[in-house]
Amino acid sequence: MKAFFPMPSATLLAMLSLVGCAAVGPDYVAPETAMPATWQGAAAAEVAVTPTASEDLALWWQQLDDPTLNRLIEQALQGSLDLRTAEAKLREARARRALAGAERLPTVSGSATGQRVKSSGESGGGGVSNRFSAGFDASWELDVFGGLRRGVEAAQANLEASQANLRDVQVSLIAEVGLNYVEWRAAQTALDIARANATSQAETLQLTQWRAQAGLTSVLDVEQARTNLEQTKAQIPSIETTRVEAEHRLAVLLGRQPGMLAAILAHPGEIPQVPAQISVGIPADILRQRPDIQATERTLAAETARIGVVQAQAYPDFSLSGSLSLEALTLGALTHRDAVAGNMLGSVVGPIFDAGRIRQQVKIQTAVQEQALIQYQATVLNALEEVENALTALANTRQRQDNLRQALQSARLATQLARNRYSAGLIDFQTVLDTERTVLTVEDKWVVSESDHIKALIQLYKALGGGWSSAPANTVAAHSQGTSP
Repeated sequence: MKAFFPMPSATLLAMLSLVGCAAVGPDYVAPETAMPATWQGAAAAEVAVTPTASEDLALWWQQLDDPTLNRLIEQALQGSLDLRTAEAKLREARARRALAGAERLPTVSGSATGQRVKSSGESGGGGVSNRFSAGFDASWELDVFGGLRRGVEAAQANLEASQANLRDVQVSLIAEVGLNYVEWRAAQTALDIARANATSQAETLQLTQWRAQAGLTSVLDVEQARTNLEQTKAQIPSIETTRVEAEHRLAVLLGRQPGMLAAILAHPGEIPQVPAQISVGIPADILRQRPDIQATERTLAAETARIGVVQAQAYPDFSLSGSLSLEALTLGALTHRDAVAGNMLGSVVGPIFDAGRIRQQVKIQTAVQEQALIQYQATVLNALEEVENALTALANTRQRQDNLRQALQSARLATQLARNRYSAGLIDFQTVLDTERTVLTVEDKWVVSESDHIKALIQLYKALGGGWSSAPANTVAAHSQGTSP
């Protein structure tokens, strides 16, 4: 229940003097977060832990020196539906912030009326009269206890959270484009390897057929060679499916229909290589670089401000209202001094009994604020985990790549030696089959290790918050097009 108390005009100055008092509710203080001094996996991954240049991290994909990838990311920044959705949410948050600010200002409305009345000849003498009026009405809720100010704080924090969410979508989008592009290149490379092996195995089949016709071997060798060839050819459709799926996913990320990237992806290329030099910032850098951390921190600020909004409901609401008008029987008389009419009203509406509703609402909002704090802490821990995992993956995939490189060299040499010895009749055909299968297996593993290595780097840049710049919003897109912002 709230009571309404009209107020004499002599007390209006006292009401105005209350405006600007300290707002109720807690003032927001950013949480202090203890961060490690360095990354545990940095040494194994052979990365330099130095303050990272924001421009390098913002445009990390340019370090891979792949024109096709650069073009895909440029078009993704222009056409992504996820990015457009995040931009629309940002515009919504900006409008809500403006609306919250407008709530603190007076409301003024104007009106004008004209009336002509003719009375009945039987009851009123049949006379005609006119009445004209014009005026203004104004009302203003005085934010004595700061409830509206806290609402503006919450709206401002939500706006900043939406800005951070937009950057987070951009970070994820660029990383997803990079990962799917690597997937596409890896499938393309695997197709080339499978087709090359099929060609080599077809030559082996022809060799066994010649030897069988010459009576130097049995039909068994021929059928084994044919089986080996068909098994390799059977892998091609599966690899092609993986390649097409990656291409379609790239098209959707760019905001296009599947199948519309053929022209861009027609350019030949290889799986992007990890640069020789990689630098990452210190762990504390992710607090300002990771957009998701910034978004949760701003959400925490908004929920803190809303405690004050709820607490303000326990205090009286002070408001002023008034009107100023001109009233006359003719239009010309509206300009006379005697046509002026007006009134002013000050009022106080305060809670008397609400059965503890406001107190429980404060408890609810305080619990919501605590959840936001926990979410912020969890987001920081998750960010640290993602960076450490990416560093570990970067180190281990490089080691696996080195081992497979040596294994592949040996497997190819063994295959060539086995074919030569089989042609000379020095070994049986089973050895040739074994070496050919080994080469195909190792080559497949090599392609996977190459893609996993560069994927680990992309995941590292994503975990560090790479893909956006604190410069104007169009800077990343402008640089990706090779132009100045």
